[in-house]
Amino acid sequence: MAIKMRVLYWSNKAKMKTIANEIKNEFNLTMNAVDKIPPAYSCDKERIVILCISIKEEPEDQLRLFCNGLSKQRAQNVALIIDGNEKGAKYVKDMIIKAGTNLIDEVLFIKGGLPFFSKLSDEERKTVMEWAYRVVDNLQ
Repeated sequence: MAIKMRVLYWSNKAKMKTIANEIKNEFNLTMNAVDKIPPAYSCDKERIVILCISIKEEPEDQLRLFCNGLSKQRAQNVALIIDGNEKGAKYVKDMIIKAGTNLIDEVLFIKGGLPFFSKLSDEERKTVMEWAYRVVDNLQ
């Protein structure tokens, strides 16, 4: 499936980076499609950007600046995978909506685990991939 997609992560937990790479591999994305926030190459006319974020409270400045800059010129759609709580997710959602891009309603909440555990269980991988395909299939 050819789609202009980026998967970016903001977390010190290895599992979040693993999830980003699993999505990249599943959708056969380009080599630089996965990066940390802020990315080395800025988003430009992406069909969708999936953000994998660990957050519980107010976001740090770098994350805030990146999310506030996610305009329609950079990303038509943004989807969220959140390791945290609804309060942290609300901060991110509000910033993305304010930036003017389309925020996908279905947010995937996961448990990021300990910082050094990167392995996904089969159930976690299945849940992430089902969510990712639903998001991509329902793009505007």
